Amino acid sequence: MLTDYHNHLERGTLTLDYLKEFIKVAKEKGIEELGISEHAYHFYQTKNILSNPWVDERRYYDMEDYYNLFKEAWRKDHDVKFSIEMDYTPNKHKEMKEFIQSYPFDYVIGSIHWVGDFGIDLAEYRKEWDRRDTYEVYEKYFDQVVTLAESNLFDIVGHLDLVKIFNYVPKEKDFLLQQYERATTALANSKTCVEISTAGLRKPVGELYPDKRLLTMCYQKGVPIVLSSDAHLPEDVGADYDKALTLAKEVGYERLMVFDKGQRKEMKLG
Repeated sequence: MLTDYHNHLERGTLTLDYLKEFIKVAKEKGIEELGISEHAYHFYQTKNILSNPWVDERRYYDMEDYYNLFKEAWRKDHDVKFSIEMDYTPNKHKEMKEFIQSYPFDYVIGSIHWVGDFGIDLAEYRKEWDRRDTYEVYEKYFDQVVTLAESNLFDIVGHLDLVKIFNYVPKEKDFLLQQYERATTALANSKTCVEISTAGLRKPVGELYPDKRLLTMCYQKGVPIVLSSDAHLPEDVGADYDKALTLAKEVGYERLMVFDKGQRKEMKLG
């Protein structure tokens, strides 16, 4: 079993024709479970959860149009999972829960892209890394990983160590391992799975998410996994899955989680 649960239509259109391009590539690559998880900030219905100038310029979808796209796909027997990728937003648990419960998602991804007013993975903010204390950014980032897990609102945490995207990484190994330790403990006590994401291979860091040491801690604590490409273009669906499978198996994973209408079950990996 192979999954690709993290994909975006935002560079194209919310149309069945465009969605079918993703479905076609998934089939060609032997991916049995494909999910689309558009960024929640694009939708008018999430303005009360996350709002800042960068996000508000990109809020141009309506959830009804998005949901209708999936219903059209299902009517034509396309097996594609209905999902969303939400920016985990501290102090907005009630609002996030209300939004998640408003739609019959197969699963929901929670990700961290913002540390306060700092868009950590955005090219527009890259120079901010030179102005800020890397240790402080990491600590605040992993604070959010912990509370994301503790909220138990999400089925999957997206690109668990996205914070490394531009190669700004604390040099003190013990500090980094402390962040990994507390994050994985919180995840192990939640329902949240971790994705092995190949997206990092297409970013400046040039690595899979998460780091092997971090994924090993997940495995040792019994945190389940899914596989994802975080494709923003059809051709990136399932990209570099040979590397993701190698990492998963080196760490010890033999099974992965699959989702259907909020229900989950484990399947054999690969």
